[in-house]
Amino acid sequence: MIHVPALPGTPRASMPVDQIAAHAADEAKRLADAGFDALIVENMHDAPYLLREVGPEIVSAMTACVMAVRSAVSGKARMPIGVQILAGANRAALAVANAGGGAFIRAEGFIFSAVADEGVMIEADAGALLRYRKQIGADHVLVIADIQKKHSSHALTHDLDLAAHARAAEFCGADAIIVTGSETGKATSMADLKAAREATTLPLLVGSGATPETLPRLFECADAVIVGTALKRDGRWSNPLDMARVHAMVKARGS
Repeated sequence: MIHVPALPGTPRASMPVDQIAAHAADEAKRLADAGFDALIVENMHDAPYLLREVGPEIVSAMTACVMAVRSAVSGKARMPIGVQILAGANRAALAVANAGGGAFIRAEGFIFSAVADEGVMIEADAGALLRYRKQIGADHVLVIADIQKKHSSHALTHDLDLAAHARAAEFCGADAIIVTGSETGKATSMADLKAAREATTLPLLVGSGATPETLPRLFECADAVIVGTALKRDGRWSNPLDMARVHAMVKARGS
């Protein structure tokens, strides 16, 4: 996970787009050289986030970042690059991925309603998102959907267990699903992973809390693991990369 610096117009913004893109490209090259299999470009420093709709300044800046990342890892054959635009701005992410050579997006709010930090994600995005993907000719961009996502209350669907969410995501056309802990950096429950694994044939990803110590066990159920916080100095997502942590994670996967 590449957390790009705060983008123009957001509360913490302090850098021009070319510097932001260069920062993202530098992280991308270091992660790719260390041995990671894929990269996701995300606007996490834009907090507090807008709900679903972001401005053209975010879309254009994210496109610049994705293209810079693509260029930085051009020597890595078939390195997939993903896009996530918070919060739940899935159509914007899809447009960025399509324009910038991305292979997938991470989509929250794909199915069911939830109460997030930003408010109520009242409308599930699957129907509109997949129609938009068809309209812009982006069928090659995969949609990897979070289910019962972190930083959200799922009281609105408390009568549906995680397995039901996994089945619904598959029925609604997700290409893969992501299971997370309750917050960024919080461990993903093995019970939740097993429930999702039994409920769907889709590829299954872990979306939070992975460490070198837990990685072998997570891969007993998961096909891939998204890592961000554990790669940063002192294990804080907002800090710079710690290359010792980066290499420890890669080594753990190799073992």
